[in-house]
Amino acid sequence: MIRHIVLTRFKAAVSEDTIAEIYRGLAALVDQLDAASGFTGGRSTSPEQIERGYMHGFVIDFESRDALQNYADNPEHKRLGGLLVANAEGGIDGLLVVDLEV
Repeated sequence: MIRHIVLTRFKAAVSEDTIAEIYRGLAALVDQLDAASGFTGGRSTSPEQIERGYMHGFVIDFESRDALQNYADNPEHKRLGGLLVANAEGGIDGLLVVDLEV
């Protein structure tokens, strides 16, 4: 299984409602895809407070690398990913993506 982890440093002007809307879209996409599950996302509540500006994140589990690639190639993912980049501080530099084999 692949755990896809995305952290975002959103621009200060981006509202929590906008972020929630993007995350709802991603959750709906995961529900439509075979071999994808477990979307969880939101704002950090860490007591450690070492987010370094990456205050929002989400995770998705994929059964295989092929399933992750299917998600990456999906037109709705590309649209929602574009919204993430457009709303992130510094564009793509405001995103961190890690894929872990678990």
